[in-house]
Amino acid sequence: MYETCPISLRQTMTYLLIKRRMHTSLKTCFKCGAEKPLDHFYKHKRMKDGHLNKCKECTKLDVAIRYMSPAGSAKVKAYEQARFKTGARKAKAAEYQRTHRKTYADRYKARTAVGNAVRDGRLFRKACEICGSENSQAHHTDYTQPLAVRWFCFEHHRKFAHKQNI
Repeated sequence: MYETCPISLRQTMTYLLIKRRMHTSLKTCFKCGAEKPLDHFYKHKRMKDGHLNKCKECTKLDVAIRYMSPAGSAKVKAYEQARFKTGARKAKAAEYQRTHRKTYADRYKARTAVGNAVRDGRLFRKACEICGSENSQAHHTDYTQPLAVRWFCFEHHRKFAHKQNI
């Protein structure tokens, strides 16, 4: 009976060990050394227990460090530019834009009104209110008044108007 079975005893034992490890509730991160539950590790089908050996926090930190490094940011920029040129990615971006415009119709109308007014000469682009940069963007404090805008450069627009750090 056992001789006809295609799986050897060694393969069976390996399978059982792997299965047992997958049901172990704790795992140690090799980066920080902390023992954490398995749901704190990303799944990875090539690992014996089915999870990466680095916890999610350490993985996110490594990605952020690599992304912010000069060499890493250049690679990421080149990768994203190439990725966006694919047809599927362009279609997804167009679909997202259509959905966003429907969801935030008041914002879309206000931005369009500002763009048209600048183009037609009814509204003039001013320098950034904070640093004086001529390369400025319009910021709406109230979308029901589309031409009542404040002018900020990209950095100050993100930082002060939207509370985002760049």
